[in-house]
Amino acid sequence: MSGLDAFLHMGGYAVYVWTSYGLALVVLALNVLLPRRAERAALAALARRRELGTIDDAQA
Repeated sequence: MSGLDAFLHMGGYAVYVWTSYGLALVVLALNVLLPRRAERAALAALARRRELGTIDDAQA
């Protein structure tokens, strides 16, 4: 087995190791993306409320 193959195989634990890395990457990405999405939605809702006149600048 070459050096790269041995590294990728991880001594027989590759499935567990790479799955852990993949899940960690997904969680980290969600920690960035979901708050951004929620912020955009909140700002859009606030803008709609201002346009409808249900909120004034003093309340925001």
